[in-house]
Amino acid sequence: IVAQGSVLGSMALAWVTPAATAAPSFADRAVGPVASQATSAAVSRGCFSAPQEACGSSGFLATTAAGATIAAAAAGRGRRQVRRRGRGKAATSRAAAKVFIDGEAGTTGLQVRERLEAHPDIELLSLAPELRKDEAARRDALRSADAAVLCLPDDAARAAVELVGDADTVIVDASTAHRVADGWVYGFAEMAKEQKAAITASKRISNPGCYPTGFIGMVRPLVDAGLLPKDVGLTVPAVSGYSGGGKGLIEIYDGPDHEPWGAYGFGLNHKHLPEMAKWTGLEQEPIFCPAVGDFKQGMVVSVPLRLSQLKPGTTPADLHAAWTAHYEGSRFVGVMPLNPDASLERGAFLRPDSVNDTNRLELFCWGNEAKGTAWLLARLDNLGKGASGACVQNLNLALGFDEGAGLGP
Repeated sequence: IVAQGSVLGSMALAWVTPAATAAPSFADRAVGPVASQATSAAVSRGCFSAPQEACGSSGFLATTAAGATIAAAAAGRGRRQVRRRGRGKAATSRAAAKVFIDGEAGTTGLQVRERLEAHPDIELLSLAPELRKDEAARRDALRSADAAVLCLPDDAARAAVELVGDADTVIVDASTAHRVADGWVYGFAEMAKEQKAAITASKRISNPGCYPTGFIGMVRPLVDAGLLPKDVGLTVPAVSGYSGGGKGLIEIYDGPDHEPWGAYGFGLNHKHLPEMAKWTGLEQEPIFCPAVGDFKQGMVVSVPLRLSQLKPGTTPADLHAAWTAHYEGSRFVGVMPLNPDASLERGAFLRPDSVNDTNRLELFCWGNEAKGTAWLLARLDNLGKGASGACVQNLNLALGFDEGAGLGP
């Protein structure tokens, strides 16, 4: 149900509710003195009444085009009650959380919105288009949401965090702004055994970059296993679909005049480099060689190695075994068999788009011991596990929902 023309102070709002026949009480989720005052949500004859909480005096009334009325209350400044379910405990009921996407009209924002619209536990809080750059409207939305996803340029993302202030809002920032910042948890749940718990406990989560997700996914387990020295110098060739360049590059590639393939980043100072070094544990940044291809979505990230760069005696089978142990039981990361020639199209090509529209990350290792070489590759959807899929996964963890809710198979 989409409600238009509602007002919260100076803010026009729209609620998008998940497809459901009923919603449970917020009382199962609220804590503190107002928990018992939270009312149940109900869906009846096309009308949805959102829970009304007694933690603030400001409210809004929204009416859908079909005449259905949505009533809800906004939280008072600094007095919002935590509505996330108890972490680490099995939930016996579901209560929808309010999520605001700041920057929902951008490439990542649109993808996040599409995934969350199908999420069984989330209601989307949306600004009218004419108010999406209105600071007061954004502040109210950011502060009244249970969680916010920032799909903004770096400086705008930092400003958005300032707007949240002391509100209890969980923030998942898809920009580069906070990926190596103190006080923020890096939102790559499979990166290390403690990472998922850190995300679950945090209200400030930085979503990883698409290329770093592939690179860190390959390298971090090998560093942790002691097979790859921390002082090693690595080179990272990679190719992405053109959607990674946002609306501007999409417009170019959707037109008739564009390059079939193009390397870029010749200043050797790509914005992903700091997180690629920090979250692998490497002592120096890799040489990163990105490229864009004439396909919209998908990517392959590559790390070529000489076995002499590794701990003495390490074989390609050892690298593969370290991955297998690290990702055992992982829901979204798959380790392909060693030397997986069966994965190659026409017996020769590793496609970049085979996991599009998923939150999957696939890892490949080819090795030639006679030559003393290995080739590590990661395949992912640059808009999925590399962006919006990871955002939703992090939201799920931080809000206490099933990790894969809204993410499909």
